[in-house]
Amino acid sequence: MDRIERIIDSILKMDYIEECFFNISVQRPEIEENKSKEFQEKLEAFFNQQTPECKEAALSIFISRCSETNNHQLSMLFQALDLMVKNNVLSPRIVCEQILSSEKLDYKNELFFVECFKMIKKLIGGVDYKGVREIMKLCRERVNAFPTSLPTSILPQITAVCDVLEYIFDRKACLLPAYFIITELQKQENAEVHWRVSTLTANFIEEFLNLAQMLSIIGQSHMYPILEPATGYGDATNPWRLDPNLRFTTLKGNLPYDSELTQPQIGLLRYVLQQLYSKEMVCSMLNLQKQRSAVLEEQLVWLVVHAMEKSEQESGNDTKSDPNDSTPNHKEWLWLHLSSQLIYFVLFQCATFPNIVNELHEKLSVTNLRKGRDDLMWALLQYISGSIQRNALSNFLPVLKLYDILYNEKEPLPVPDVKHASSTKKIAATCIYIHLLKKAQLENLAIRPIPVALRKHYEFLQQLSSAPNLTIGDDCIVTLLCNAFSTNQEYFSRPMSTLIDTILQNNKPQTQSNQQALTTVPLSMVILDSLTVHSKMSIIHCVVNNLMKQAESKGTMSNLALNHISPALVETYSRLLVYTEIESLGIKGFLSRLLPTVCKSNAWSILYTLLEMFSYRLFHIQAHYRAQLLLQLHNLTQNSHINQAQLHLCFESTALRLITGLGSSEFQFQLSRFLTEPKNLSSIVSNDNEELNRVLILTMARSMHITGMGDVRLTASSEGTGSSNNSYLMDLLQTIMKNTPHSWAQHTRASFPKALNEFYANHNHPSEDKTMLAKSIEEEYRNFLSMTNENDIISYFSQRPSFLCLIYKLITDSGEITPIAYKVLERVGARLFSAQLRTFCDFLLHEVMRRTEIHKLVDAINDMIWKWNIVTIDRFILCLALRTQEQNQAEMPTVQLFVIQLLLIKNSFFRDRVAKFVENNSPEYWKLSNWHEKHVAFHAEFPEKFGPEEHSTTLPVYFGNVCLRFLPVLDIVIHRYLELTFENTVPLDSILKALGSLYKFHDRPITYLYNTLFYYETKLRDRPFVKRMLVGTIIMSLKDVREKNWALTDQYQAFVKSQVNEDPAANSVPKWVPELSYYMTLVKRLIETIEGKNVFPNVDWRFNEFPNPPTHALYVTAVELLGLPVSPQTVSNQIFDVIIKGLVVISYDHIHTWINAVGLIIATLPESYWSVIYDRLEETIKLPQMFDWTFRQSPFEMFNFTTVKCALLDHKFVMILAIAHSIFHHFNIGQTSKMVSYVREKLVPHVKTECQLLYLHHIVSPFLQRLDAKDVIEITKIYYELLELVDKNKGEDGILEFMDPICDMLYHIKYMFVGDSMKADLEPIIRRLSNPLKSRLRFITRLGVEEIKTEKIEQPAMTKMQNQAMKQNISRI
Repeated sequence: MDRIERIIDSILKMDYIEECFFNISVQRPEIEENKSKEFQEKLEAFFNQQTPECKEAALSIFISRCSETNNHQLSMLFQALDLMVKNNVLSPRIVCEQILSSEKLDYKNELFFVECFKMIKKLIGGVDYKGVREIMKLCRERVNAFPTSLPTSILPQITAVCDVLEYIFDRKACLLPAYFIITELQKQENAEVHWRVSTLTANFIEEFLNLAQMLSIIGQSHMYPILEPATGYGDATNPWRLDPNLRFTTLKGNLPYDSELTQPQIGLLRYVLQQLYSKEMVCSMLNLQKQRSAVLEEQLVWLVVHAMEKSEQESGNDTKSDPNDSTPNHKEWLWLHLSSQLIYFVLFQCATFPNIVNELHEKLSVTNLRKGRDDLMWALLQYISGSIQRNALSNFLPVLKLYDILYNEKEPLPVPDVKHASSTKKIAATCIYIHLLKKAQLENLAIRPIPVALRKHYEFLQQLSSAPNLTIGDDCIVTLLCNAFSTNQEYFSRPMSTLIDTILQNNKPQTQSNQQALTTVPLSMVILDSLTVHSKMSIIHCVVNNLMKQAESKGTMSNLALNHISPALVETYSRLLVYTEIESLGIKGFLSRLLPTVCKSNAWSILYTLLEMFSYRLFHIQAHYRAQLLLQLHNLTQNSHINQAQLHLCFESTALRLITGLGSSEFQFQLSRFLTEPKNLSSIVSNDNEELNRVLILTMARSMHITGMGDVRLTASSEGTGSSNNSYLMDLLQTIMKNTPHSWAQHTRASFPKALNEFYANHNHPSEDKTMLAKSIEEEYRNFLSMTNENDIISYFSQRPSFLCLIYKLITDSGEITPIAYKVLERVGARLFSAQLRTFCDFLLHEVMRRTEIHKLVDAINDMIWKWNIVTIDRFILCLALRTQEQNQAEMPTVQLFVIQLLLIKNSFFRDRVAKFVENNSPEYWKLSNWHEKHVAFHAEFPEKFGPEEHSTTLPVYFGNVCLRFLPVLDIVIHRYLELTFENTVPLDSILKALGSLYKFHDRPITYLYNTLFYYETKLRDRPFVKRMLVGTIIMSLKDVREKNWALTDQYQAFVKSQVNEDPAANSVPKWVPELSYYMTLVKRLIETIEGKNVFPNVDWRFNEFPNPPTHALYVTAVELLGLPVSPQTVSNQIFDVIIKGLVVISYDHIHTWINAVGLIIATLPESYWSVIYDRLEETIKLPQMFDWTFRQSPFEMFNFTTVKCALLDHKFVMILAIAHSIFHHFNIGQTSKMVSYVREKLVPHVKTECQLLYLHHIVSPFLQRLDAKDVIEITKIYYELLELVDKNKGEDGILEFMDPICDMLYHIKYMFVGDSMKADLEPIIRRLSNPLKSRLRFITRLGVEEIKTEKIEQPAMTKMQNQAMKQNISRI
């Protein structure tokens, strides 16, 4: 580097005379010019010979020497440096960076400092945009180095730096994308800026408020979800995801979003935490994976304090008027849920117990909350009792600090009345102390004495522990002992044995004669709710061990008829399974431990009982557990050793309930699991049961339709082009068709989603020729009558699929069945009976079409069902309803439905059973102690056989009967009726009148109504009588067990009652058109429920179809709206008007709450309802003001909800925009996937102006992160094409007023979503734009400054597309 020093010295060196007379001497121009030229040549020659690394080192020396020169010399050196840059000897970026990184660059050296930044400003135009970003960072560092107090002497220096920054920030200069600048400015480490550039920085950040506004969801911080078992989106696409600081993860980029969106969303997390069955949602929101979350601990403490505050507001007397009422009140739900949340999150290591208790102590020590102290101690006891044996005592000692502030009385508290269940909570604090004392003794530690206030409680429990006789009576003594001593086996075994003995049978040898010895009264929910988690775990452990012991003791099928299990035992077991706190021992143990042991031991009677219990007793079982059981059932049906008709019927009935019980989102969620576990794809498909596979197809169709996933083309995974679920959906369908080939009638396929309909159009399995079938059966019948050898008959006909048809002909001809027929059926076996039944149904349908004596045919079938016990009514109707028969254009609407109608209502066999069962039984079995007695009485009056009485071995039945088994079949039958477009509704009306009361026992009546009205919306749209009949029949079937307004509003109930006087054959359109006030009532009801108000009657949510009140409120609202006798457009517009026209009565402070409720409701309805929002947006974007903006405010101000609200501006633009945002935010993945097609069809053809383009950005851009990658690319193309169109509409001299926010949006999409993937597609469009736009967007396609020039451009592609779209719309009209 000495050479560069010598070169610099050669130009700076002066002789003695020059130095003496420097100030007065004048250089000759030609000499000066020659000297500079020579210096320039030497410098260029030197730098041209250097490597890049050496160039930087030499340049650093050069700049250092420049700092030591005078004005003239510095000017000469910088001039040479400038020429080297112009001659491409040095890159401008290296020069600028070396200047800024030089140690000599000190603001105290004014001359050098100012000239350096002038040089940077001069050269920076030639630096690439990434280099400009680095230069900007260095300039900001230099500015921050200046002192806060600026003397006059350093103003030129800081002004020079600010000039460079202003040049970089200048939008017209376009040195780099402004998006890069805002990204740097918004970084947390760059928050501190010198006051001299604060205005510049603030102004620049303010320019990006418009972009942040276009990307923000209006009122997002006020939107709350409805919690369901499956939400329709995965963790990655969950719009409610929060980062560790509780901020939305959906806000992309470092932009100046509104403070409401960037602050911690504590309200959202608290709302979710308060909802029952919300654990999975909380884990998804916070992305918890067994790691401690401080924010979760903090909110759990808040939840406790909130419950304490609610307890203060409640009345002092918490004793229920009915001591046998097991339904928790609102306050009890708070504490039950709180203890469940606490146990779950602490056990899964998401929170630590000592931290929660210590923080809770800090909160309570500064308050005077005391009324809820017993409930608090009860909640803490739940966790302590179950975990203290596995953890150190130190983890639980902080609880004792709570005693100082909660139990600080100077006198002992009185012992509570143990006849009330509330006594268990009042003594909970003492129970905790006993557990801690026992743990301290085991660890040889000493703890503080018990507080004075609890001494009497402690002495009372010690006295009870030595009580001679313990029985389950009217008091809570046994439960108190269990709770206090569950970790001390010396005292725990006696009360626990007392509980277990009450639900076990007597220890007598089991025979047919002592059936009554079995205990039938289970442990009540009052008792179970009064037990700690550890006590409940002990009970369930004993129950499971007892069942496994009995299963292992069974050896032969001869024991099947004996009832070895106590009804009280299994009923208690079913009640214990509803407690989510004991899930590991509960449903997990049931599926992974108990069921495999029972199956391995061939204990089929126990297996039958357990499957019945699962079908008729359990709620809120997660979908993957149900799928696991379905897999086990399919495996069991293939067991050749199981040839028992009743057991196979149980397998089929349980599988039927499992499949139909899958929610639409749950089905899609389970399907997504096959993406990682494709080997289990066939686990939910039956190998030979066509009916179950058909029901699976129907469930799949419903799921695809409701979740909006039915319009995507299905592709096999082997093709490699299928996306996520759809490829495996195709594999699933192909597996079904391979196992059980079948086809669907045209009227059934018409309701299928498009993708599924196309599949069956291409894979339609040809049906058997019914005429040939009838001929072969006639021949087989003659053979049967002519054969005499019994062995030959059994051997031959057991291999024929048509033997049931022969039995039918025997009955029609002689009215009797020969004994050998049963032997043939026994040889056929229960597994192959389904194939016989399908052939029989096909033959019957052919017979009906051929003969007129249909009533004789129905009588024969009734004999087969009720007299000869050949087949059960539920199995026969299921098979008959699922047979494929095309619509008959003659008088009979369709053959099988007519036969079904006659079978169900012509004779009283089944109707009598339904009437008796409904009259004498209640669906709220958990409240009853004599349910089993009523169950036995029903079976005694209507005994059910599954074969000839002398040969039939009947398994003990604990829960089910023919009525309950028929419910899912009735669901399917009603759907078959709805698929037909008949004006005559008498058949359906007659079935609903005869059997509709059975829906009193449906486990999901509202869900079934919602699915039905949603799936068949297009068919029912013009059939209001049918909708009203369905809703009225199903809802009113529960009038005896539910309070009046548990589901429907008063107005709709009056509408339902009006059908009594109408003729169902007329199917007349009711004349009720609800007014706006009606819709406001519906929306307000949902809002109040979300806010935690007691709008609906209190129910036990553990035994309810919905997990919490908001979910119930949403779906009953959806059912009522779907059942209205008005068009979808009318309903949606009225709901929108609740916000738009209802502003006169809705406070602006609560408007977002209303908008959130409207979004929830509309997003839950079918496409014909939510698509209306696009019509309203289309109307808005076509308003005259959008073409000629006449407002004083800018479009961004008029599209800003806060600005419009505070300034009382015209809200016609922003209000419909806010509603749209709410709806889109609550959309599931399927609904979101249709956004692009609606935008292109409804909105794009009308966009001509800049205001319309901005409005489109406000509509779509907030949801880009939820769109599929292909949809984002499509939207990006639309944005560019519309920008080109709007740009051309401005004319050659016109300049877009808001081009900067629009360009910022395009850069945001590039860097957050598409990258360089669209570069080739976008470059032609950018080249056709006007010069200002080309300058701003040149970095997207690396367009050089010299390439930006004015040129004639052809008509934009978007204009052509819009013209075509408008022509299509006109042709449709």
